[in-house]
Amino acid sequence: MLKFSAILPLTAAAVLLAACTSTPMDKAPATVPPVTRTPVPAPGVPVTIKNADLFKPVSFSALPGWQQDDLTEAWPAFMASCSALRAKPDWKEPCSIAKELDAKDNAALRLFFESFFVPHQVNNPDGSGEGLVTGYYEPLLHGSRKRGGVFQTPLYRTPADLLTIDLSSVYPELKNLRLRGRVVGNKVVPYASRAEILPAVAGKELVWVDDAIEAFFLQIQGSGRVALADSNETIRLAYADQNGHPYKSIGRYLVDKGELKLEQASAQGIKEWLVKNPNRQEELLNVNPSVVFFKEEKILDPGIGPKGALGVPLTGQRSIAIDPQFLPLGVPVFLSTTQPNSARILQKLVLAQDTGGAIRGAVRADYFWGFGSEAGEQAGRMKQRGALWLLLPKSIN
Repeated sequence: MLKFSAILPLTAAAVLLAACTSTPMDKAPATVPPVTRTPVPAPGVPVTIKNADLFKPVSFSALPGWQQDDLTEAWPAFMASCSALRAKPDWKEPCSIAKELDAKDNAALRLFFESFFVPHQVNNPDGSGEGLVTGYYEPLLHGSRKRGGVFQTPLYRTPADLLTIDLSSVYPELKNLRLRGRVVGNKVVPYASRAEILPAVAGKELVWVDDAIEAFFLQIQGSGRVALADSNETIRLAYADQNGHPYKSIGRYLVDKGELKLEQASAQGIKEWLVKNPNRQEELLNVNPSVVFFKEEKILDPGIGPKGALGVPLTGQRSIAIDPQFLPLGVPVFLSTTQPNSARILQKLVLAQDTGGAIRGAVRADYFWGFGSEAGEQAGRMKQRGALWLLLPKSIN
């Protein structure tokens, strides 16, 4: 059973936070301490939250790099989470106070989190405190609303015959799971896999793009932008649904076949292999039976990211995708990992605002790098070890 200290009264906390807004913060030092694995118990009231036995309460001093993080960079993402969570009883008070804070005052923001939240180290069911941290991004593709010339690869909207079955009313433990299929006669059968999908989605094309490989990776990212040659317009293709088949890694397939070494199985390495083996492109892509369907969205502000599973826009380098079977959507998470293909420290507050078909496990995160080719380079190379700490409101019981 987890324990928390009693929450500060609303008025007292507001006075405390207001009093610190003029306190300057020192610049972060060049180096940060290593990851600490020893939990420091925090006293208080019990928490009733899914998988609570995997969360070990600690003090903020146990978070490596907490004092060095610039929380002003995380604040827009936190406020986005508040817009989705503030109606929940445990979030009403902290989210109400958050609206009154100076978003540029790092000291006030740090005191806010330390006053209203308790960090919990996330452990895997086997007791280990480390897991995999990968990266994703919002790519830019080039396409047309009509097929022709180099634009030969379609991206599809959700087909009308795709059924989504929610069993959570009967089986509450299946709350975050959905069954997908289609009706054949009087039976519901699995929907078509990638290799079988063409007849099922004919006529459902949203756009045609000029690169089949980039179209495949767009489905892995979940959303992206398409610059339309025929209208001089850039649109966003946002995740709409999926065909119900589980994601399978084509990188793992190439490693198992001896085509690539494990360290070569990055997005960049896979793309290079496909360029060298064009006659095996269909074989490789069909290894992953999952197909993502999209919906079109206008881009009103190019600086705002795509919406994640929480329903709020993602913030580059401050949003992550998690497995909702283990971690709650929307919560602040302190992440300790390293930069892609590097030992350089990456430790910062992020928000759990998205999910993904390949994101499975408790200590598992997909780090959103943002939009564009540079973000794509970073995301494609990221396959690091890392640790996570949930920041849960003290009032949860």
